[in-house]
Amino acid sequence: MKNKPKISRRSFVKASTALTGGAYLFSPMMANAHFFQRNEDSVQLAWLGNTAPKHNQGFTWGTCWPKGKVKRESGFDLVSSERKNIPVQSWPLAYWPDGSLKWTGHAVPATELNHTAFQLSPTSKAKSLQGMKVEESDTTIKINTGDLLYTIPKSGNQIISSIQKGEKTLAQNGRLMVLHQNVSDEDVADQIKKTNFQGNISKISLEQKGALRSVVKIEGSHRSDSGRDFITFVVRLYFYHQAASFKMVHTIIFDGEEETDFIKGIGVKFDVPMQDELHDRHIRFAGQDDGIFSEAVRGLTGLRRDPGKVIIGAQLAGEKTPPISEFPANVSKNINYIPAFGDYTLFQGDADSFSIRKRTAEGHSWLNSAHGQRARGLAAVGGPSGSFAFGVRNFWESFPGQLDIKNAHTDTAEVTAWLWAPNSPAMDLRFYHDGMGQDTYPKQLDALDITYEDYEPGFGTAKGVARTSELNFWTLDATPSHSQFNDMCTYLEEPPLLTADSEYMLQVGVFGGLWYTDKLQSDRAKEFNEQLDWYFDFYQKQVEEHKWYGFWDFGDFMHTYDTDRHMWRYDVGGFAWDNSELSTDLWLWYYYLKTGKKEAFRVAEAMTRHTGEVDVHHSGPFAPLGSRHNVMHWGCSAKQLRISTAANRRFFYYLTADERTGDLMREQVNAAEALLKVVPIRKVAPKETWGTDDPNRVYLGFGTDWGSVAAAWLTEWERTEDKEIREKLLNSMRSIGNQPKGFYSMGSRMNLQTGEFEKVKTNRASASHLSAVFGLTEIAIELYELVDMKSFNKAWLQYCEMYNASPEEQEKVLGNRLGKLNLQQGHARLTAFVAKEKSDPRLAKRAWEEFYAGEGGIRRHGVAKEISGPEVLTPRTEALGVSTNATAQWGLAAMHCLAILGEK
Repeated sequence: MKNKPKISRRSFVKASTALTGGAYLFSPMMANAHFFQRNEDSVQLAWLGNTAPKHNQGFTWGTCWPKGKVKRESGFDLVSSERKNIPVQSWPLAYWPDGSLKWTGHAVPATELNHTAFQLSPTSKAKSLQGMKVEESDTTIKINTGDLLYTIPKSGNQIISSIQKGEKTLAQNGRLMVLHQNVSDEDVADQIKKTNFQGNISKISLEQKGALRSVVKIEGSHRSDSGRDFITFVVRLYFYHQAASFKMVHTIIFDGEEETDFIKGIGVKFDVPMQDELHDRHIRFAGQDDGIFSEAVRGLTGLRRDPGKVIIGAQLAGEKTPPISEFPANVSKNINYIPAFGDYTLFQGDADSFSIRKRTAEGHSWLNSAHGQRARGLAAVGGPSGSFAFGVRNFWESFPGQLDIKNAHTDTAEVTAWLWAPNSPAMDLRFYHDGMGQDTYPKQLDALDITYEDYEPGFGTAKGVARTSELNFWTLDATPSHSQFNDMCTYLEEPPLLTADSEYMLQVGVFGGLWYTDKLQSDRAKEFNEQLDWYFDFYQKQVEEHKWYGFWDFGDFMHTYDTDRHMWRYDVGGFAWDNSELSTDLWLWYYYLKTGKKEAFRVAEAMTRHTGEVDVHHSGPFAPLGSRHNVMHWGCSAKQLRISTAANRRFFYYLTADERTGDLMREQVNAAEALLKVVPIRKVAPKETWGTDDPNRVYLGFGTDWGSVAAAWLTEWERTEDKEIREKLLNSMRSIGNQPKGFYSMGSRMNLQTGEFEKVKTNRASASHLSAVFGLTEIAIELYELVDMKSFNKAWLQYCEMYNASPEEQEKVLGNRLGKLNLQQGHARLTAFVAKEKSDPRLAKRAWEEFYAGEGGIRRHGVAKEISGPEVLTPRTEALGVSTNATAQWGLAAMHCLAILGEK
């Protein structure tokens, strides 16, 4: 890449091979280097967090490759540091412009993987794999993972009709549930009407048919007995060879009316046949840390008559007890008088409290059984003849959650993983105020001036917002031991992931290469490292201290701190939830790429799941645009591409090969069409600027608008090699480069069919401080090298050089001064980029001066204090002057500047 030292990727790989004696290796793996054969085309992988999973039910990851190195027809070999060949299924995720593979997805089956490192090597062609058997007919999809047979109907209300092992049915009648009520819980009880909706399939596809991994995508809506459809769903089922479990990625899209549609529960149910004696049937819930709630349906402990150590020991361990004929007579003759508790429920009502209750059966009182703070979201029911376990990832973080086991004392138990707990108040999505008379644009702009909230009637709707959850379901041969149950829980909470080293990805050139690694040893690098770590640690602590958790909130940060109240401004207009403002997502992902920290990956992952789903409308009048920051994630009337941008999703998609994230990026390919109906600048610019009667032409700004469109088109082109998308992207770049003032022409009408912008009529240069801080910088720099278009590159370099230039320089080059601009610190990375490209030490010096001046950013870092006592309800850590958007821009500017300019 032009902004890095002039070393080819081939030279880099060869140099790395010479140093390591094999594939590219990074420090945690050096001890295993001698195990690998010499292969300059290979990449070495390690576990996220450097810890091998104790429990593996199969997993997937993405790997990048240097341009021109791996042919599209290549296969792949995976070898462990202990020289063990691991079966691997592979497929393309993205291509370089020359047709070589850029990103590939890989999956391994459920096999023991207690190895410290792995080498992934391209081969001349893909190998034939043996494993799962998949059969598809007009009515069903049947997947045999080795021991288990899953039957998936293509219509109706069952997503899985049965799970069988041989002739034995282990679970059946898997279905999706939504509980609805017509008014809120605050209304008079006799006004509340409750309705049950079951998921009804409208479309199903075998998205991947592989020997080691297969994926089924199911789409539909929840349907009531009266025939009403409510809450669209998209569910993916993941199956791995030899796995005892399957994974579900579950998405709901709200398509109701906030005033009359209140959700009382969202869940996934299965029926589980029960076979063992009541005293051999067992319940398991994962509590906090390694704690497990462990009881039998009919307990034998604490009785007036002692069954003996052997019997009690077997029951406590979940093992089969001796036959009743071998029980002491004074126990066996009266065993039917011991109550059998068939119903159990674990309820996580907030982030810090869960309770477990049980009852003998419906119509009888509940008993309080246990309580704790943070349940880990896994439950099981069964016995020595077999058990069924089910779990929700990020369970307590996404409260209110609930895990139900019912009728365990009968022939068939019913289990439900509730993503929204019926025991909690009904979900209320109504807007938080009545508009306060803001019925005209002038009034709305006045309100924006005081509360920073961009309100408009009808725009604060939740219609079309989504929420994605991850679940796992196990069918086991027996009652899981405590150690096995805890290992399963770890797999649920921290899915295994293999990843390449940051240095390798940096040299490959993905994501623009806009980060540096710890190989830099300068004082500046050490200073930046310390400050970057401080910011990340601070925000991690803020999530916990301020409880940024909950079904709709988990993953997001707040925007700005209120130093008077010692509280984030959760209730003040546009200062509340951040909604990706100034690229918080990008800051976290580049920080992960720089450090490789598991904690950074998990925080960035949670944010990507949230901002891609909750902050974006996926159906309805505003789809597929995102909502600017607000007290409610969907509350702002600024529905914009800069929030829904694929630029924020690419990292997670390519590192994990997550199909749902792929859906979100594909939604954005034609997103520019939405701006015909929802014009971002409608309140502040005259209609002659953006208005058009041509349905094929729409006004786009060259900053946040085009940067988002370009991110979607680049990603789609990479993923599919679609020639039409490529041409639209190139036409848009070329027509920006040919504008009278390039990017400083600000915006124009774009032809939706060709991607070409009309040439603007004015020669006056203008700029917005927001243009380059929502992913434009990162996408433009990536395109700068990838496409190497002279007109575009010239315009981009001009934009980079002139934004922070002196008024005199701006007037000389552009013909007029740009006036007072903001966010100079964040734009220092643009100055750094042009300095590197022009090999201009004066510009490099200017870039560092801009960064350290902190104008429109942060001058002083790490000023924090602990607060306790009467000032705050609970002890807090606060940092003076902190706002999330400024932090994100500081972090991106620090990483980008040092990556571009190096240590000098």
